[in-house]
Amino acid sequence: MINAGYVTQEDILMNLQVYFTDLVRKLFTWVEGIFRFENDIMPPEDRINVRMDLENIIIEGSRQLRELEQLQDEIPSLDMALKFTERPLTNINLSVDEWKVVKFVDPKNTMRQIAKTNKLTEIEVRRVVYGLLQAGLVELVRPANVPVQQSVKTFPTQDKEEQKSLINKLIGRIRQL
Repeated sequence: MINAGYVTQEDILMNLQVYFTDLVRKLFTWVEGIFRFENDIMPPEDRINVRMDLENIIIEGSRQLRELEQLQDEIPSLDMALKFTERPLTNINLSVDEWKVVKFVDPKNTMRQIAKTNKLTEIEVRRVVYGLLQAGLVELVRPANVPVQQSVKTFPTQDKEEQKSLINKLIGRIRQL
């Protein structure tokens, strides 16, 4: 493709850098598993090396992680649906991503489905929905035609001593309030 003049080597390197940056950012969302970075191992000779400024990626990734945690506090589940409020605002200006989401606002569509349809990441759809919620345009509802699941909540542990310890910790925290 380079020899045919369709793309330049710089175009390929830039696209690889964007792709790898997105992959590294996804590492920040991992909550379990093992990751090991081996700084001394060099890539094979037949691979294209792409230089990346990891410090900026780490700073941006940690900022996005904090933002995602805040958004998850506001919107705990993407399996909820959206519906327009009874008194939606008029004369509002929406971004492209907001319009993409608004097109699919319907109690039958979960936020996860809306994100998948619009090819939005979890953080992107949460960010857009949070803005729409704050603007008073939409509200969260249970998805239509989805039965409410009754889950059996069990104590986190079956060990009686550990259960007593957890309860005592809870009592202690409540007393501190």
